[in-house]
Amino acid sequence: MTAYLLRRLLAFTATLLGAAVVIFLVLEILPGDPAAVTLGLNAAPEALAALRAEMGLDQPALLRFFNWLGGLVTGDLGLSYTYRVPVTQLIGERMVVTLPLASMAILLASAIGIPLGALAAANHNRAGDAAVMVFAQAGLAIPNFWFGLLLVLVFAVGAGWLPAGGFPGWQAGFWPALKSLLLPAVALALPQAAILARVTRSAMLETMQEDYVRTARAKGVSRRRTMLRHVLRNALIPVVTVLGLQFSVLLAGAIIIENVFALPGLGRLVFQSIAQHDLIVVKDLVMLFSALVVFINFAIELLYGLIDPRLRQAS
Repeated sequence: MTAYLLRRLLAFTATLLGAAVVIFLVLEILPGDPAAVTLGLNAAPEALAALRAEMGLDQPALLRFFNWLGGLVTGDLGLSYTYRVPVTQLIGERMVVTLPLASMAILLASAIGIPLGALAAANHNRAGDAAVMVFAQAGLAIPNFWFGLLLVLVFAVGAGWLPAGGFPGWQAGFWPALKSLLLPAVALALPQAAILARVTRSAMLETMQEDYVRTARAKGVSRRRTMLRHVLRNALIPVVTVLGLQFSVLLAGAIIIENVFALPGLGRLVFQSIAQHDLIVVKDLVMLFSALVVFINFAIELLYGLIDPRLRQAS
């Protein structure tokens, strides 16, 4: 297990380094000068030069890359060009919105998608299977921002049960903050639940063809016990893979939903930073999202080794 862990950790570090190089190079070739955007087109050349020096933009690209990389390692993400506050402070303020939102969405998606997928597999080619597949097709076809607007019309404007948007902050109380995240979490969860249902169904149907499942049934094990103990448990690897990828997508891809519901999260911060050409914030956020994706994949691979010890020997 130690050798397996070290190999995965080495691959994790190499992937992060590669992601940092790609992110820096892509943002370097983007047109536009952050100093000119900050001061305006009519700024004096002396003021532009002074601001570029303050931002570190007058240094060679290689030196700026290593300075940025060193800051990532030490936790010093620099100063936002627009807000003039540390980027770590901005991320911390927005993370308390995005992280609970993504967690609620993945929990809802799991609570809906996995049981529906298991139900469809257990009732293959019957009415229950067809109903779940219709739900899955609809969940994949409906854009989450449109579904979010529909939820607002029904539950906020029509029924008045939940707020239509905004975030009061956790200091306003747990329930008011949770209520403001519920509709966007449901909007985010719908397509992910549809994907989970399809993946769970396919994995379980494939597992049901294995010899050990037939042997369990031949020994008199009940169908319910066989489905729960043998089929669902051994179909978990593709489901766990999708869950990890979904959580990464929900963290990094909530830009539209956070703008629809006016939530001050990381997705909205990315959108605003791109519009304001605040490249240091964009660079740090994209690196953060990349690190989260790589870390979650790393955790999934470790989980693989716990679920199936044969994978540790094969790696």
